[in-house]
Amino acid sequence: GRLYSIPRDERRRRIDDMLTVVELEAKRNERTKNLSGGMKRRLEIARGLMTRPEVLFLDEPTQGLDPQTRMRMWDYIRQVNAAGTTIFLTTHYMEEADMLSDRISIIDHGRIIISGTPEELKNTLGEDVVYLETGDDAKARETLLGVGEIRSITESPRGLSITISADGSHCLPRIVERVRGAGIDIASVNLKKPTMDDVFVHYTGRELRDTGA
Repeated sequence: GRLYSIPRDERRRRIDDMLTVVELEAKRNERTKNLSGGMKRRLEIARGLMTRPEVLFLDEPTQGLDPQTRMRMWDYIRQVNAAGTTIFLTTHYMEEADMLSDRISIIDHGRIIISGTPEELKNTLGEDVVYLETGDDAKARETLLGVGEIRSITESPRGLSITISADGSHCLPRIVERVRGAGIDIASVNLKKPTMDDVFVHYTGRELRDTGA
């Protein structure tokens, strides 16, 4: 605050406000080195907000945090964004990017290879997958071969994996109707839409844990 010439009284008010936002009031007199990893991350956000910036850059703010602390950090980030601050956030957690971002850019070896909203990026894959378990998977597979939106059907001991080129939520009722119409009992049916992990692997050709991502 002093670096930005914020008056002392105003600086103290902002410190009180920021510590309240990130729930660190009880640690206000604690040395930073004694804080947990999650507390340090929250303190970083509070420090970044001291000057009330229009734009805030966060570099992997939840890396190494446990799931509970990570979700709390997501709440803080949403609050900051809702208050009018534009946030640029880097992360290797694709779920995090999906949950928090209005727009996502995937960077591979220092180059942006695709950008868009989370839904736009997932829709570029153009494939939903239906997982179907029936009383006769072989017969069900044969029955479904005539459905136009179905790209492929893979049979395994766990049932059928049906890849669909259209919106799976629209195609699913017809799949169920056709299978039941053939007198085949359905044990379970699940629809899986593409995730941001799927998008990342599709456009970079490798898993997130590989080096150079």
